[in-house]
Amino acid sequence: MQFLSPEEWTAVALSLRVAFWATLLALPLAIAVAWWLARREFWGKQLLNGLVHLPLILPPVVTGYLLLLTFGRRAPAGAWLEETFGLIFAFRWTGAALAAGIMGFPLMVRAIRLAIEAVDPKLEEAASTLGASRAWVFVTVTLPLILPGVIAGTLLGFAKAMGEFGATITFVSNIPGETQTLPSAIYAFLQVPGGEASALRLVVISVVIAMTALLLSETLARRAAKRVSGR
Repeated sequence: MQFLSPEEWTAVALSLRVAFWATLLALPLAIAVAWWLARREFWGKQLLNGLVHLPLILPPVVTGYLLLLTFGRRAPAGAWLEETFGLIFAFRWTGAALAAGIMGFPLMVRAIRLAIEAVDPKLEEAASTLGASRAWVFVTVTLPLILPGVIAGTLLGFAKAMGEFGATITFVSNIPGETQTLPSAIYAFLQVPGGEASALRLVVISVVIAMTALLLSETLARRAAKRVSGR
C-alpha cells in the first residue's frame, strides 16, 4: 500500500470498515428472512419478498434519500436513536455502513434462500420427530447444509458494500475521513484537475478487492459443499 497517499489509504481503510460492519450486522437478519421466505407461507409473502429486493431495482439515490428521511437527525427514527442510544447515522460512517448493508442485503438473502430451498425438508422433519426444537434443528441440520450459500451470500454482500456509491453519498455525503469510501473518493478525485492518477489507483484497488471476494466466495462455497456432501 506504499503507492497510496494517506488520503487514498484512508478511503480504502474506511471502505473495508464500512463493508465489514455492514455485512456482519446484515447477515443474521438475512439468514432469518431467507429462512422465512423459503420455509413459510404467509399473507404478504410476495410483498416482503418485493421489499427485500427493492434496493436492487430502485435507483440508489432514491434509497439514500429514503434513508435520510428515515434516519436523519431530525427524522423520527433518527432522532429517537440519537436520544436513546446516542447513535447517529446521517453524515457519519455508521450511516455509510447502514446504506451499504441495505444495498447488499438482497444479494445475501437471495443466495441463502436458494441454499435453504435446496435442502430436503424431510431432513429437518426427521430431526424434529426426535424431539429437537426448531432452533436446534436449524443450527444442527439446516445451517451446516446451507453453509455454501451463506458463504457466497456473505462475500457477495461484502463486495456490494465495498462498491456502494449512490445511496451512500446521498445519505451521508462525501466527507473525507468520515464517509468518503472508495467509490466516493474516486468520484471526488475525478472532479479535480490532476486527480486522475489517484482515481486510477483506487479503481485498481476496487477491482482487486471485488475479484478477490468473488473468487474467495466460489472457493469457500465449493469447499463447504464438498464437506457437507462428504466427498
